[in-house]
Amino acid sequence: MTDGRDPPAKPATAALLEDAARRASRYLESLAERPVAPGRDAVNRLSALEVALPAGPTDPARVLAELDQLVSPATMAMAGPRFFGFVIGGALPATLAASWLASTWDQNTAYAKITPGVSMLEEVALGWLVDFLGLPGSTQGSFVTGATLANFTALAAARHEVLARVGWNVEADGLFGAPPITVVIGEEAHPTLLKSLGMLGLGRNRLVRVPTDGQGRISARAFPALDGPAIACLQAGNINTGAFDPFGEVIPRAQEAGAWVHVDGAFGLWALGVPSLQHLAEGMEAADSWATDAHKWLNVPYDSGLAFVRKPGVLPAAMAITAEYLPSGESRRNPADFTPELSRRARGVEVWAAMRSLGRSGLVEMFERNCRQARRFAEALSAAGYEILNEVVLNQVLVSFGAPEVTERVILDLQADGTCWCGGTRWHGRTAMRISICSWATTDADVERSIEAMLRVAGRIP
Repeated sequence: MTDGRDPPAKPATAALLEDAARRASRYLESLAERPVAPGRDAVNRLSALEVALPAGPTDPARVLAELDQLVSPATMAMAGPRFFGFVIGGALPATLAASWLASTWDQNTAYAKITPGVSMLEEVALGWLVDFLGLPGSTQGSFVTGATLANFTALAAARHEVLARVGWNVEADGLFGAPPITVVIGEEAHPTLLKSLGMLGLGRNRLVRVPTDGQGRISARAFPALDGPAIACLQAGNINTGAFDPFGEVIPRAQEAGAWVHVDGAFGLWALGVPSLQHLAEGMEAADSWATDAHKWLNVPYDSGLAFVRKPGVLPAAMAITAEYLPSGESRRNPADFTPELSRRARGVEVWAAMRSLGRSGLVEMFERNCRQARRFAEALSAAGYEILNEVVLNQVLVSFGAPEVTERVILDLQADGTCWCGGTRWHGRTAMRISICSWATTDADVERSIEAMLRVAGRIP
């Protein structure tokens, strides 16, 4: 200012958001070099949060500073390039920024007439997803919290349809007295699928379980003959091995018997859109519904899941809601008609941003790179004399370092080392370390650095 006066102060909200952006940027910049797991001191300092509810207001700037100072150091670097646990991706820059903007908009994304902008984004993003995955053009979908709710949503549609075929309206009359539904799953179905079936009233213990082979694939030979209302649940991407069920053999048999076929593709569904991986998913596009996570391999911020249903009208028949005060008679797609929630954030914004920023070629490159990196881990560890327990067909690697206690020691010591983070698992009676590569941020240099740390840590254990 030329008149000697101080410039006007920024509005408090603008200053707070700028401070948040600076702190977030510093956090992201630290991920490449900081230990992946939080240190013990940082975790111990969390006790400072255990205070009584303040008697009065606290300056928002102080609140933000407290969050950053106490919680940021105590986070697991899941957004970084060397977190290989639990099939967790990071957040692409465009998706993180879009998430901030979507939070600023604060839209309750239920009805197109009320929130037209974000409703349109979700509609466009769903169209892109169906196109990329090569699903039938009739496919309808919804944005939910993750694979658990995606499985739940798609299976609710399945429950509706198989009972409607025998004249039962499950949404109106419930399951009391309904014709029984046979539900078939593989022995190595993910626990979230079982949780979804339990929440739907289909039970966790009354399922028909089909044996699986040495890679966790359902046995087509052992698949049962079906009669009456039935739902068959298949898997794209075994959580340990990355293996795919034999869709081309099982789906036609199940559908000829009148069964609905659902695919749990929490991370494996993306293979449908990648030419070099499509052989793994051959026949999967013929299913009746599919579920996946966007916060896994699509690399959007938590939380984000996707449910897809082939037959138009079935998903809204299971999910739609009406009330006197809600808009009706709209011509555009209403998100609330396709999801369990009425009130919900605009989850489709980040998915739209991921696909808009990467495009088809960028998506394919990211998926293929992570699979190539998985093969590199397997090759290097095998060459060093350690046993790779799975066929590395996707982005999962299982490695044994010897006796169970040795493998467990390697996992704990590697986590403490901080270079990278991998978890343990039990696979067909074997103790293994699981390496899951699904982050856009993981470079080949990160892989080599992690391999060096694994070999160094394992080499110290007699």
